[in-house]
Amino acid sequence: MTQSKMKKTIPAHYANKGNLLEGSITKHLMRLTIPMVWGIGIIISFQLVDIYFISRLGKESLAAVSFTFPVTYAIFVVSMGFSIAMSSVISRLIGEGDKESVNRVTTQGLLLTLICSVVLSLLAYIFQKPIFQLMGADETLLPITLSYMSIWLLSMPFLSLPMVGNSSIRAGGDAMTPAIIMTASALTNLILDPLLIFGLAGFPELGVEGAAWATLIANVVAMVAGLYVLVFVKKRAHIKWLADLSDFKDTTKRLLVIALPVGITSLILPITNAVIIGLLSSISVEAVASFGIATRVEAFAFIVLMALSTAMAPIIGQNWGAGDFNRVYETLKKSIKFNVLWSLAIAVVLVLLGKQIAGLFSDDPAIIELTQMFFWIVPLSYALSNLANGWMSAFNAMGKPKRSLVMMLVKYIVMLLPALWVGQLYGIVGIFSAIAFVNILSGLGFHILSWRACKACETQ
Repeated sequence: MTQSKMKKTIPAHYANKGNLLEGSITKHLMRLTIPMVWGIGIIISFQLVDIYFISRLGKESLAAVSFTFPVTYAIFVVSMGFSIAMSSVISRLIGEGDKESVNRVTTQGLLLTLICSVVLSLLAYIFQKPIFQLMGADETLLPITLSYMSIWLLSMPFLSLPMVGNSSIRAGGDAMTPAIIMTASALTNLILDPLLIFGLAGFPELGVEGAAWATLIANVVAMVAGLYVLVFVKKRAHIKWLADLSDFKDTTKRLLVIALPVGITSLILPITNAVIIGLLSSISVEAVASFGIATRVEAFAFIVLMALSTAMAPIIGQNWGAGDFNRVYETLKKSIKFNVLWSLAIAVVLVLLGKQIAGLFSDDPAIIELTQMFFWIVPLSYALSNLANGWMSAFNAMGKPKRSLVMMLVKYIVMLLPALWVGQLYGIVGIFSAIAFVNILSGLGFHILSWRACKACETQ
């Protein structure tokens, strides 16, 4: 692909707001990012709402559910891999003007997602006990952890389908509809959480299991709403592509060539988080609980940047598919500038208000102190760390996921694991400092190298 490639015209079916090949990049970013802020905030709220109510059951319950986060996140990111692949493939197909392939890949991609999510859920259910034991869950916490996880795994297929379906919708330039779907799902979770956890209004008192059941029901709501929109509103999912699977191999290849490296890339983070939790569990239950709180607050704090990464993907994808690289670079420059400014602002807030934020999730002095310590150390590295995350999203949108995979392998396997091994010799402070050090070093290096790699991609 070179600069000489003729710029293509977007199909009439995706005219107006779906056309990301023309118009102001800034306006497109704002129009797509704002609904995604709400939508991703809704997804993150599942974890925050669960943690808020579960923390009222005691620090043992809070620590037990904290053990599940790397595992649930690992499963979540597999679905995210298919979601990112769907967005990348569909946006580039739209840029190329291939409407029929858009509908086929959307429909058959949902089938592929369902098959993979069911298989993954079964494997996770079979091996969950030894996994949590390896992470350091003791005889007190393990039964609570397993009771939550066993129910949560049932929701996996219902989580995956709307995630992937919503990506197809967003690739056409519509970010509002997915946000509405996720809002309905989150409100369901918010209402059911206290009812099922504490047994209010005549509902059974299920404790941590209640939080898992609330998540399951909320995901079912999202799945039903998402499929309705795809089939009856957008008319992008058609039964004929399920009746005729002669092109299913092509669909699978298109998606897996991105989903596999993206999935492997995304799995690296929960694996390293599991290592961190394992190191912290050897210190204290409070250390594990504090890390669980801190990582969830981090996720909430960077909803805007996650939304920006998601929003820029269809813009980059459509223009990359059409060969308009100037608009790709303009999108990258504007996104990078905002990324740095937002990261610095969040760092200031967490450093100054870390203790008060921790107090919202626990009244245990030790947990509050350790969470505050995290917020004093790690946020200083956010600005550079989030640059690397933005570049990974950009390369995925371009259909170059292997570059993202290399970045993750270098950061977390080559750099972070050895740094953690050294840091744990100095206790909790050492572990948190190792995270910050690697964030700074890798973020700066990857940003410099990625500009050069992006230019090189044009000729490949």
